[in-house]
Amino acid sequence: MTKTLILILGDQLTPELSSLQGVTPDKTVVLMAEVVGEASYVRHHKKKIAFLFSAMRHFAEELRLAGWQVDYVQLNDAGNCGSLAGELLRAAERHGAEQIRVTEPGEWRVLQGLQALDTALDIEILPDDRFIASHAEFNSWAEGRKALRMEYFYREMRRKTGLLMDGEQPEGGQWNFDHDNRKAAARDLLMPRPLRFAPDAITREVIDLVEARFADHFGTLEPFWFATTRADAEAAFAHFLKTALPHFGDYQDAMLAGEKFLYHAVVSLYLNCGLLDPLEMCRAVEAEYREGRAPLNAAEGFIRQIIGWREYVRGIYWREGPDYVHRNALNATRPLPAFYWSADTKMACIRACVEQTRDEAYAHHIQRLMVTGNFALLAGVDPYELHEWYLAVYADAFEWVEAPNTVGMSQFADGGLLASKPYVASGAYIDRMSDYCGSCSYNVKAKAGRKACPFNYLYWDFIARHHDRLKGNPRMAQMVRNYDRFSDERKREIAADAADFLASLVGSA
Repeated sequence: MTKTLILILGDQLTPELSSLQGVTPDKTVVLMAEVVGEASYVRHHKKKIAFLFSAMRHFAEELRLAGWQVDYVQLNDAGNCGSLAGELLRAAERHGAEQIRVTEPGEWRVLQGLQALDTALDIEILPDDRFIASHAEFNSWAEGRKALRMEYFYREMRRKTGLLMDGEQPEGGQWNFDHDNRKAAARDLLMPRPLRFAPDAITREVIDLVEARFADHFGTLEPFWFATTRADAEAAFAHFLKTALPHFGDYQDAMLAGEKFLYHAVVSLYLNCGLLDPLEMCRAVEAEYREGRAPLNAAEGFIRQIIGWREYVRGIYWREGPDYVHRNALNATRPLPAFYWSADTKMACIRACVEQTRDEAYAHHIQRLMVTGNFALLAGVDPYELHEWYLAVYADAFEWVEAPNTVGMSQFADGGLLASKPYVASGAYIDRMSDYCGSCSYNVKAKAGRKACPFNYLYWDFIARHHDRLKGNPRMAQMVRNYDRFSDERKREIAADAADFLASLVGSA
């Protein structure tokens, strides 16, 4: 009997996956494969590779227990050809499969690779219905709009799901409580910690494999504490609800040296690989608010990240096409500085974020946007190089979610399609939202000279370089007017300080 072969990818670890629907286990073989091509098309963080391989192996066991026949190809198996396409062809031949089913991948690169096999295999690519908005729904919303602003899409998702709605009106009388979520955290707060899990035998075997095969990749592998099963991922999320959600909103943008997680959930890696369900998560957060255990600003802030921002960037990614990652509206061409890998810089904020990224394969959104992203934008770093860095170093990074956040939100490389302004800031912002500046070799209060915080003069140098573009942006025009009021001497001083510093990036900073 001819079998149907179902390919499940590493970010599709969901029992209700569309490719598993409408078929029966007795007539189906599920293929999962660890391939070096997926682990190294960018040099992924060692913890990210170990997390995904272990989660894949555990999910394969979950499927077997549910009655599915799983053909699981491990990285070191004899004959492993190193690519998804190659393993799909080998499996089709092994099982005599004439029909292949796969849920739509999360990257254009993988989708195009599958489409290229269409002449050799009969591949049915099914929609990924784990998201709240379909491609058609997002495109219908976007059609004819001059600007694709997340806030308006988010309101449609609130109406669709009914989350935090009071009839036809938003709970609390407003859609967005972001203005309440910008408090700087105090050092004496009792910080919760994400739930940690000791590696089991499967995970320990994967850790040894990754250390042997990817020893030269970025990042520390031990200690490894991520959840790698659905049950553990759900326990990690439940722990967040109990210990951190009540303050998640207030301190969402805060940064503290030595405090890697503050009140963040640290579950995006579980969500993005399919171990957690986005709508179930949002309903659980809403329930915490309804039961009086979490304030509205915390619940709304979390839900907005999931059904608003996450859904929105996915819509942008697929709507804009595979060339989106190569956009460079500001013509930024500087190579990515070496300290993004080494943390060898005197800038305390950059050093803290890169060291944390190296050790945890994690940094929260403000560390990414307003420290490493802000610096790259001010310095004119090639956005594609930065995109590849973010894609490589974070355990939650898959291109559909990472690329719009980097290319659009962080680097303004799409020319304002996604963001209404470039997200640039001087050292004053970092000083206000963190305590990094207190231990820095640079002086955040100084505006000029070798001891001045580089973010200060790079900010004004960015304004000068993009003067004509920014003067027409309603959210940046005032800063351009402020620059225009500087004396010629001050403008020359800014340009000289910026040039000297940027020249030093060839060595160290």
